[in-house]
Amino acid sequence: MHQVPPPTSDEAADGPRWDPREHTFVLAYGLDGAVVGRRLTDLFSQADALTDVDGETPGEKVAVIEFLLALCYASGTYPTSAEEWQQWVQSEHPLDGVASWLAEQPDDDWNLFHPARPLGQNALLREFLAEHGTGPAQLVLEHSGDYSQFADHHHLDHPDPLPAAKAYRAVLTQHLFGLSGRARISGKETLGPTITNLATGRLGGRVRVLALGRTLGHTLRLNLTPTTDDPRVLNLTWTQGPVERRGFKSKPPPRTVAGYADLHSYLGRSVLLRPTPGLSGVLAGVDRVLIGAGELLELEAAKHLQDAVMSETRNGVSKPLWPSATRDLWREAHALYAAVERRSGGLYKRLARLPKEDGEASRSFKLLAVGLLSAKSTPIGWVTSVFPFAPGQAPALYQASLRGSQVAEHLARSLDRAAFKAWEVMFPNPKPSDKKAQIARFDARAEQWKATELPFHTLLADVADGAPVADCMPEYTRWLVETAEELLTQRLDALPGNGQGRRARAAAHRGFTDFLTGPKAPPDIRDLTNGEA
Repeated sequence: MHQVPPPTSDEAADGPRWDPREHTFVLAYGLDGAVVGRRLTDLFSQADALTDVDGETPGEKVAVIEFLLALCYASGTYPTSAEEWQQWVQSEHPLDGVASWLAEQPDDDWNLFHPARPLGQNALLREFLAEHGTGPAQLVLEHSGDYSQFADHHHLDHPDPLPAAKAYRAVLTQHLFGLSGRARISGKETLGPTITNLATGRLGGRVRVLALGRTLGHTLRLNLTPTTDDPRVLNLTWTQGPVERRGFKSKPPPRTVAGYADLHSYLGRSVLLRPTPGLSGVLAGVDRVLIGAGELLELEAAKHLQDAVMSETRNGVSKPLWPSATRDLWREAHALYAAVERRSGGLYKRLARLPKEDGEASRSFKLLAVGLLSAKSTPIGWVTSVFPFAPGQAPALYQASLRGSQVAEHLARSLDRAAFKAWEVMFPNPKPSDKKAQIARFDARAEQWKATELPFHTLLADVADGAPVADCMPEYTRWLVETAEELLTQRLDALPGNGQGRRARAAAHRGFTDFLTGPKAPPDIRDLTNGEA
């Protein structure tokens, strides 16, 4: 373990300070709807008077909640069994013990710019920061692009500083969601060759699911994993603490997780920030950044992936649900609800045990799914969806989401068949290389998927409120069928008015209807079309 000598009192006093316990670094929503800045101590002492915390991106929001969970464990505020977890959720167990614990911690442990143990960072990079650092844009996942040291990234040298609060939230997000690739830092000239080998963060390759309660306190209690182990190893800095950190001369094996505080606060990146005076002249900003490889964790699925929704790849390999550029997260709702209905373990088994009508605190909440979409080592954007949930309603929500997805999928295939039929008439002698682009002219599936999201969420919301699935499906199905017909007509409007165009239009509508009502149609579409006939 690296040990950096503590600075002298003068050195510590002269340096800039930024302490998240005292300075606002998240926005909190009050129960009255007001958006207010909150200190960390206030967040916990008033957790049940606040509805939520917010980030500038879905990933940042997840990163903040992860850090708040780490503080709960570090302070000893957590349930020790599934029964106690349920009691905490139903009785709104107070979290003000976290605030008291925070107030007692040494100030130097929480200084973002401490010269020897900067919060969440690796002080061993300090001597290399001036020569090898970049502008602060590299710190923000959405701004950095590909990390590769061989690409042109002149935008990363832009000198405009980041406010300290924003920089700290970006650090938290980097630790969790940072993507694999080659860091821009020089391994030969700094800490060793493997400092450049960035690994995918703990949440970088999968969808993270959080239960969002009606208050911040409710949210934190729902997401605390019960444990009888001592989970209080909190990662405040790279160079001090009980965890044996990796070196960078060679790639080390992943280290064992030292409890849930360690899990939720692990340092997925070696990062160091250089402070600069803020615009106010009081709070510091960040004008220079170094980012290199961080910690590697050996995760146990049963303990450390309790929120994961397992899905199969095309090769039949089971893995946690991953972000997709071609399949929106809401289309995976049935898998999430199935995990609760089947009590798949972890978070979902506990959620399934909550009583249906036992107090407002346990009756309703939401499931937030967030993932970082990427192309290899380049971040593309966040994918996210929010699903309603009510204890005891998992079977109904699973049926609604499954049947709703089946209807939407069949309509998409019907539109695909319609586009193919129009293409057959309009392009009887196509070049093989042109086929895909030609069919795309008549393909309304993209518009259909976009138009389906709202009615799908409306269906789930109605069922979560107690409406029978059988009563909701006819209206949902009719809505989607009528929308698909309208969108197909709009796509075909571009066809010429001559005989060929009319034949293509007729073939497309016939192909759509034949497939829509064919033997592969789900029961909800058959019931609708038979009723109309």
